[in-house]
Amino acid sequence: MSSTAQPRPRTLWDEGRRSGRDVVSLAVALLLTATVLDLLLSDGLGLLYDLVFATLCVGAALAVRPSDFFAVGVLPPLAMFAIVLLLALSDPGSVARADDGVVQATVSGLSRHAVALVLGYGACLGLLAARRSYLQRHPATD
Repeated sequence: MSSTAQPRPRTLWDEGRRSGRDVVSLAVALLLTATVLDLLLSDGLGLLYDLVFATLCVGAALAVRPSDFFAVGVLPPLAMFAIVLLLALSDPGSVARADDGVVQATVSGLSRHAVALVLGYGACLGLLAARRSYLQRHPATD
């Protein structure tokens, strides 16, 4: 009887195989779509955006390949900042008071969505750290 090692089954922690560029592009496109939908359904950026943001942070952390963890690790704060800045430039009333300047509207918008940012970013970094740790302890046998 020979004892050949069976390849271990793939787990959630080593499933991500998409490039960082693909994951970031898709996440930004979906976040922009959620932003437009939220603005169409309400007076300003609200709960729909926050829920989609946090969900996309988790999805991106699970979809990216290990060599591109950095790209997804910096995505949440940059994406949140970019969306809020774009709205502060084009429609300050959607993220702050309508008469606020760009800087004030950006700061107000970021503070209004700080809970989503902290939860989404924390989940993203936590999942990336868990995946990294798992992959170091269980190297792929492919």
